[in-house]
Amino acid sequence: MTETTPRLSTAWTAHRLARPGVSVDQSDVAAPNLSKWARSYRQRLRVTDAVVILCSIAVAQVVRFGIDERTVAVGGYPVDYSQVSAIVALSWFAMIGIFRTRDSRVVGAGASEYRLVVNASMLTFGLAAIAFLILQINVARGYFIVALPIGLIGLLFGRYLWRRWLVRQRARGHFLSRALVVGDIADVSYVIGQIDGKAGAAYRIVGAVVDGSHPNELVAARQHIPVVTGLDSIASTASRLGVDAVIVAGQPQQGTDFIRSLGWQLEGAATELVLAARLVDIAGPRIHFRPVEGLPLIHVEIPQYDGLKHALKRTFDVTLSGLALIALLPVFAVLALLVKRDSNGPVIFRQERVGRNGKTFSMRKFRSMVVDAEVQLESLRDQNDGAGVLFKMRNDPRVTRVGAVLRRFSLDELPQLWNVFVGDMSLVGPRPPLVREVASYEDHVHRRLFIKPGLTGMWQVNGRSDLSWDEGVRLDLYYVENWSLTGDLIIMWRTVKVLTKPTGAY
Repeated sequence: MTETTPRLSTAWTAHRLARPGVSVDQSDVAAPNLSKWARSYRQRLRVTDAVVILCSIAVAQVVRFGIDERTVAVGGYPVDYSQVSAIVALSWFAMIGIFRTRDSRVVGAGASEYRLVVNASMLTFGLAAIAFLILQINVARGYFIVALPIGLIGLLFGRYLWRRWLVRQRARGHFLSRALVVGDIADVSYVIGQIDGKAGAAYRIVGAVVDGSHPNELVAARQHIPVVTGLDSIASTASRLGVDAVIVAGQPQQGTDFIRSLGWQLEGAATELVLAARLVDIAGPRIHFRPVEGLPLIHVEIPQYDGLKHALKRTFDVTLSGLALIALLPVFAVLALLVKRDSNGPVIFRQERVGRNGKTFSMRKFRSMVVDAEVQLESLRDQNDGAGVLFKMRNDPRVTRVGAVLRRFSLDELPQLWNVFVGDMSLVGPRPPLVREVASYEDHVHRRLFIKPGLTGMWQVNGRSDLSWDEGVRLDLYYVENWSLTGDLIIMWRTVKVLTKPTGAY
């Protein structure tokens, strides 16, 4: 992000904004140069990346060759291994920059940042291997086997730590990009509401430009947003307010010429032009742009529910669930003993659930309720705390003492690893529904059954039983249509965090 244009004085700006019925937040008027945060944050990432890369390369060289200097033949000339390592390190650092992994558009939210770091690292070592082969540089394979995983894990962990720091700063109102939203009143209100409800949006709305008649201010989500100007002076207002982005909400009534003209007006300033299209619940990787003779076409990929991508997911499920079943055998034995000693009945509770394409299967859990829990259900329905067709009680009298602990930390669900291993479920996916729940589904909700249900998923890491029915369905449908292996890894990591601080588990 480049240096912003000079700001006008606070007093003059306050005078221009002050209108009857419009309250002006003095922090909005002050207009600090927030482009500095992006440069500062990028510099921190550069330093962290450089340290991680240098350390991983150094460790690889020491582990493989020791501390003694070694040489390798390059074109018939001996070259120190330290020089080869320096070239690899510089290439790796440069490739991470070329992939724009530190761009303000990707840092702080979503999986794009991590994905770009992985792609840049893999390409660096792939190209290095090809170059060494062509130049006949005999670099030991063990060198790469040590350097790549250590460096990649270090880079991702460093990005994770900085991301957590950035999220905390943004929660306090720092490191946010100031934005002006433009469009008709409905679209403007929608965009402001979405940004206000998403911490990762990274914008602070300081004003709105409404097409047509409008009030002096908009009340959207938790904010009172002043309507600051008309459509004919957006660029000058953006400069006056010191905004970092102008967000065009929906399609302005003035047509496509309006957006082109606005782009011209913003040229030379530090202000970005952002178009907010209502492609609801469609993830970025499914959206592709294809210009045809000046016409920007937006291609939205149709979800696929078979093929190589799903075969990789199944391979991942079998491998990880198999290893987990072996590693957790002692834990299974202890939990089984606790359940058996706590109350009468079988240790494992089996229940019919609905899987992919409506096929039912027997889901396994550690028993957390009394044996006649299903019989008591009808007498408790009027005390339901669940959402929609779900039945949940915060203080369910059917839950045993050990069962309450198991449910709180989701330990009762560990036997579902067997369901994952045999193919009834996946490690990550929508919540496995009961047969009676599916019978009450609306038509669109049946799309949850297009892929296998999961041991964990969007529902589990976003509040579980505290979510409304509509929000739970929306999260599951979003996952069904936009899942990726990278996203699965992120959900699994978030699951570990949720287990340490359970929310909505009852």
